[in-house]
Amino acid sequence: MAAEVFARQGFASATVGDVGAAAGVSGPALYHHFDNKEAMLGEMLVGTTHHLLVAAQRLRDTVPAEHLLTELVSLHVDFAVDHRALIAVQYRDLTSAAPEDQERVWDLQRQYIQIWTDALVDQHPDLRAGSVRPTVQAVLSMINSTLFSPQTPATELVALLRDMAIGAIDAITRKANPPLAELASTRTMRGSAR
Repeated sequence: MAAEVFARQGFASATVGDVGAAAGVSGPALYHHFDNKEAMLGEMLVGTTHHLLVAAQRLRDTVPAEHLLTELVSLHVDFAVDHRALIAVQYRDLTSAAPEDQERVWDLQRQYIQIWTDALVDQHPDLRAGSVRPTVQAVLSMINSTLFSPQTPATELVALLRDMAIGAIDAITRKANPPLAELASTRTMRGSAR
C-alpha cells in the first residue's frame, strides 16, 4: 500500500495518514510498526532490493550457466512489471531514505549487479571487460523504465521487455565479437576508402 501511495503522490508529498488510509488503518497506527515515514521508505527499498538479490542468488545456484542470463532477465522483467510502484519509488525516492538505508540498498544492488555481470561474462567470456557492467546497468535501466510506459497490458509488456533486454545483450555481444565475415567486410571497406 505504501508503495502505491508514494508512487502516486511522491514520497515528500505523501503523509503517514495517506498511507494509513490506503491500508485501512489510521496514520498513527502505523507508528506501531515504523518510527517515521522515512523508516517505512527504507524498509520498503531495502526489502525490494533484498528480494531481488535472494531470487537472483537462487537462480545462480540452480540454473545452468548457459541459461542464467535469460532467467535473470525474466526475473527482473516479471518483478518490474508486477511491482511498478516499487520500481517508481526506488527510482525517484531512494535519496529520501535515511543514509544507512541508502547504503544498504546500494550494497544489495552491487551484489545483484555482480550476479548479472558474472552471468554475462560466463556466457560471453570474450566480451571487453569495460563493457560488461555498463551493459548490465543499461539493460536493468531499460527494464525499470516500465514506470514510464503507458498502461500496456502486463503480458504484452513482459514479452516486449524480455525481447528488448535479450536483444540489447545480443547486440553488445555481437558488436564485441563480430562474426569473421563481418570483420572481413569491414577490412575490405577500409581498404577501398584509401
